[in-house]
Amino acid sequence: MGPVLFVGRFILIFLYASIAKLMSVLVNKNSRVLVQGFTGSEGTFHAGQMIEYGTNVVGGVTPGKGGTEHLGRPVFDTVQEAVKKTGADVSIIFVPPAFAADAIMEAADAGIRVIVTITEGIPVKDMMTVKKYVSQRNTILIGPNCPGVITPGEAKVGIMPGFVFKKGRVGVVSKSGTLTYEAADQIVKAGLGISTAIGIGGDPIIGTSTQQAVEMLMNDDETDAIVMIGEIGGNYEPVAARWVKENGNRKPVVGFIAGQTAPPGRRMGHAGAIIGGAEDTAAAKMKIMRECGLHVVESPADIGETVKKVLG
Repeated sequence: MGPVLFVGRFILIFLYASIAKLMSVLVNKNSRVLVQGFTGSEGTFHAGQMIEYGTNVVGGVTPGKGGTEHLGRPVFDTVQEAVKKTGADVSIIFVPPAFAADAIMEAADAGIRVIVTITEGIPVKDMMTVKKYVSQRNTILIGPNCPGVITPGEAKVGIMPGFVFKKGRVGVVSKSGTLTYEAADQIVKAGLGISTAIGIGGDPIIGTSTQQAVEMLMNDDETDAIVMIGEIGGNYEPVAARWVKENGNRKPVVGFIAGQTAPPGRRMGHAGAIIGGAEDTAAAKMKIMRECGLHVVESPADIGETVKKVLG
């Protein structure tokens, strides 16, 4: 590893650790949230839901509509202007795929600390450019093609149904939106609750990996156990599992992999859910997770009771 790469990696690790500590894992009641694509149909609906949940939405961005008001919040032409006027430090993006990469880079350029990208269908080539661009700035990108982040009772920055999530001390990291909600429901029904749930997204190239999200929760004083939900395709889960083992299994991690019956070579749902290598199958991932000391369940219906059991 060269000196430049080493320094870059050190800065990235420090950034993830410092933001997790500062923001109670990405978002909290003090987060000042900006909505990019604010006045569009999706932006309007989900921003309304976020405001109703109690999230501190301070404004939105829609080029050409600056100076107007929407949902009782100011609209700006640029993220730079919005940050200057509102002090926004978190952004959520509902911009169409063709323009989403530019929207992410604009937010990073304006000094937004956490960018949550809901948009699905961003071209892989665009995300390659975005990933490199964001990595060079003081920014954490969640997504794209993700349900967002929620710290129950404090902030919902995404499209998840807030009523499912109750405050507690179990962190959730998931590539799937619906399985995030299912896991939260199972955990709540087991008499527990959620500290923070992070939907990292199911695209081939995403901003924050499973390992990075698990690391945030592992370092969070308000999280006692972690649920890690993955799927076929890629190596995010084996990398995360090995990191957990190498770092001493400091907190119990319950794991589930979706796509156990998926045939090789065929994409299943998410763009990144395709078996292309030996470690891409559900069986291979589950085997590695077990070998690394994770508590692996065969069905999402077993998540809640398993978490309850490992917490004693």
